[in-house]
Amino acid sequence: MKKSYFEIQPWELVTHKFNDANNLVTESLTSIGNGYMGMRGNFEEGYSGTSLKGTYIAGVWFPDKTRVGWWKNGYPNYFGKVINAIDFISLKITISGTEIDLAKTPFEDYYQKLDMRNGVLTRSYIVNLSGKKTRITFKRFLSITTKELSVQQVEFEQLVGAAEIQVESRLDGNVKNQDSNYDETFWEPVTQKATATELFLSMRTKENPFNTERFTVSALADLNASKETQPAVAVQNELLVNDKRSFVISENERVSLLKRVAIITSRDIADAEHETTAEHILARTSKDYAELEAEQTAAWAERWATSDIEIAGDDAAQQSIRFNLFELFSTYYGEDSRLNIGPKGFTGEKYGGATYWDTEAYAVPFYLGVAAPSVTKSLLYYRHNQLAQAKHNAAEQGLAGALYPMVTFNGIESHNEWEITFEEIHRNGAMAYAIYNYTNYTGDDSYLANEGLEVLVEISRFWADRVHYSKRNDKYMIHGVTGPNEYENNVNNNWYTNYLARWVLKYTKSAYEAYGAKSKADVPTAELLKWQDIIDKMYLPNDEELGIFVQHDTFLDKDIRPVSALAAEDLPLNQKWSWDRILRSPFIKQADVLQGIYFFGNEFSLDEKKKNFDFYEPLTVHESSLSPSIHAILAAEIGEYDKATEMYNRTARLDLDNYNNDTDDGLHITSMTGTWLAIVQGFAGMRTWDNTLSFAPFLPKNWNNYSFHINYRGRVLRVSVASSVKIELISGETLQIKLYDKNFELSNEITVAVK
Repeated sequence: MKKSYFEIQPWELVTHKFNDANNLVTESLTSIGNGYMGMRGNFEEGYSGTSLKGTYIAGVWFPDKTRVGWWKNGYPNYFGKVINAIDFISLKITISGTEIDLAKTPFEDYYQKLDMRNGVLTRSYIVNLSGKKTRITFKRFLSITTKELSVQQVEFEQLVGAAEIQVESRLDGNVKNQDSNYDETFWEPVTQKATATELFLSMRTKENPFNTERFTVSALADLNASKETQPAVAVQNELLVNDKRSFVISENERVSLLKRVAIITSRDIADAEHETTAEHILARTSKDYAELEAEQTAAWAERWATSDIEIAGDDAAQQSIRFNLFELFSTYYGEDSRLNIGPKGFTGEKYGGATYWDTEAYAVPFYLGVAAPSVTKSLLYYRHNQLAQAKHNAAEQGLAGALYPMVTFNGIESHNEWEITFEEIHRNGAMAYAIYNYTNYTGDDSYLANEGLEVLVEISRFWADRVHYSKRNDKYMIHGVTGPNEYENNVNNNWYTNYLARWVLKYTKSAYEAYGAKSKADVPTAELLKWQDIIDKMYLPNDEELGIFVQHDTFLDKDIRPVSALAAEDLPLNQKWSWDRILRSPFIKQADVLQGIYFFGNEFSLDEKKKNFDFYEPLTVHESSLSPSIHAILAAEIGEYDKATEMYNRTARLDLDNYNNDTDDGLHITSMTGTWLAIVQGFAGMRTWDNTLSFAPFLPKNWNNYSFHINYRGRVLRVSVASSVKIELISGETLQIKLYDKNFELSNEITVAVK
């Protein structure tokens, strides 16, 4: 049984305990964001115990010079990383001469709550100093109605005796990343200013030989106290401005301080206009905390109205799906096509905060279901806008066409692990699959016919150059790759990679024949013939006796044994075994063959799905956060309902229960989409093959019912599953659907018994 760090409540993360040993995990779990910026659940007043201080601005990054022992041709010149930005929530609190620090100061009645209905993080405790008791309550949120706005309030309630309180509000640019090389910093000062009511700090990323763009980030803080104070303003140094206020608080008295901060970046506003822009933002927003919170709550309510998944009978499942949805929407809501979704979002620094193939494989189907098509289209345009950079990446490897990066901020590859960056080329196929998925789901072929076709052609040229022809076998093969299962490197003929490459060539050829005459893409007849030859002769390893697709050429030569044969102390493998031992083992990090079966489910029989699932799932340790959701979906399809539920719980509570012992460095944002996929595509069996929407729901044993909304081709549907399935057309025109393989016309609602 995994440990829960918060109480099980449907809409909230709540704890009445504080333990330094768990602080990194709880900091991650209480992260907040608004798509424009975000932060970990750090303590405003500072904390000298175990902490990862982190505040991040979307699109602001640094090309940190790559340091490797042996640099080879084709290696990226830098490792791109999201960088810790201005700490604008910082406060220093002193009560009767004692600086408050929960690592040192005696406290009682600790309380912390993240309200997922509105994104408000609350924390309170009582400090007892020589018999005088003061309750301190912190509230903060990042506005989703004014993206640049941070709202923060600290309240002091004197319970026993009187106290002298000093609050030092800061804008602090003395920050660095946890993974900085040799503790280097990334910022230099631009401007500092402090007045009786405002603080202003502006700083710019340092020069770097690989800078394609230097970023300026500025913060303007407006301070309002409920009790008259005499502020003593001071500028500490070039990267820190602060405001000190002192007041005496009597027994039973309450005093609060509201700190509103506007954060501006050079991504949107010219440096010279940062201060005036921030002033305008603060001028047009309320100075009343209650009004600002009410506005935030109303805006979140609109989001939840059509995206919430309601579950009855399992409060842990209910809490976890809302937690995952909340963190996803806090990270990305499609407002800025220049942005994408990092695996850790705003919650930590692992993976550099960059874009991975997770977006195309996992996030695209989620956003198609819960948001307007324009949100997903923004993700597609993100890749089209970086097509030139993808061609550069391929050229760096001496190959034709376009190779989309494994890790990037600007389209240029910025990750320096060879076996991942240059062998895990299946991500190129995921880019093409996202175009197909969008077109198939929405029925809108405008992107495919234009920008999408340009992307597909260049990806296909890469695959046609990356394969090689085996004269001995009269087959095309792909050697030296790493599949999604990163516990095997440099293998030959990874089934998933080969299948995906063939599919991309087939899909591109078909799209070119349909739309090529009107597009910018130009593919000579000889090239099309070469593509067809590869399609016809692509080698796909399989084993007829076992009835499975073989993960790669030599996989069955391994010491094949299930995960159940391992001792408990062996897991997780990535924290217990050497990398060499992992690579030689038969154990699988995440779905590989099964990933392909999930993508192209209409191309395989139910018997093929079952045989491959039954063979590969027992070998899978699920130490990739992306793994459980795919297994949940396929398990549901083949009737393994208990396994589907087990895998759902694992993906849904991966971070909440710290399954892989790695929540401390941030949440698994992109894999959180898998929670939604496991319910909608898994439990409810939603499919969209052949331009037809279909469902085949089942009800997990310990659930009483569940329901959700989806957007589909201009319509909004509500699906409710209990002893019967009810599908309602909330808005839009009549729709032809399938339910348990029977055709229905949905004009109002349909109800049938669950099978």
